[in-house]
Amino acid sequence: MTSQTQQISQHIFESFEAKALKKRSLAVRLADDLTSFFGSILFLVVNAIVFTGWILINTGKVPGMIIFDPFPFSMLTTLVSLEAIILTVIVLMSQTRQSLISSLREEVDIQVNLIAEKEIKKVLKLLSELLKAKGIKVEDSELEDMLKEIDASYIERKLVEQLTAKPANLVEKVAQPIIKAGEEFGKEVEKTISPK
Repeated sequence: MTSQTQQISQHIFESFEAKALKKRSLAVRLADDLTSFFGSILFLVVNAIVFTGWILINTGKVPGMIIFDPFPFSMLTTLVSLEAIILTVIVLMSQTRQSLISSLREEVDIQVNLIAEKEIKKVLKLLSELLKAKGIKVEDSELEDMLKEIDASYIERKLVEQLTAKPANLVEKVAQPIIKAGEEFGKEVEKTISPK
């Protein structure tokens, strides 16, 4: 892509991102902000301090504090499990929105590339016709290939075929050499055990 095309694409992406950020609901904004906080060192430190304090208090290491969740800390386990569920849901909400924005960006990029491809093809065709009009013979098989229409639906079908092709069974791939080695070992054992 040329520098100018990149700038145009970047402008489209930036304005698209800005629009998407402005359109976020309060819940989505909150999820994004919380996800940023959950991914910070501060959140890790706060959790470490709270959990350490909880354990110290409930093992009787802090004088004057009442033990409210004795070992095996079932209340702490419940709270940590709830925290994990809430964190997961909030992060997934944020990732879902990010994934949608990413998909839309890719679609815009594909459309821009298809438009650019048509424009380049038109310029090549005009240049070829101009050379022919000037009496300059143009015999270039590569140019002829470039002037052919690209079948985007064919490319899409081929990519879908490749991406949805059934992968080889991993268990089978791993098990076959082991089974073969076991069979060979069994034959060797039989040879040593059976009388000749």
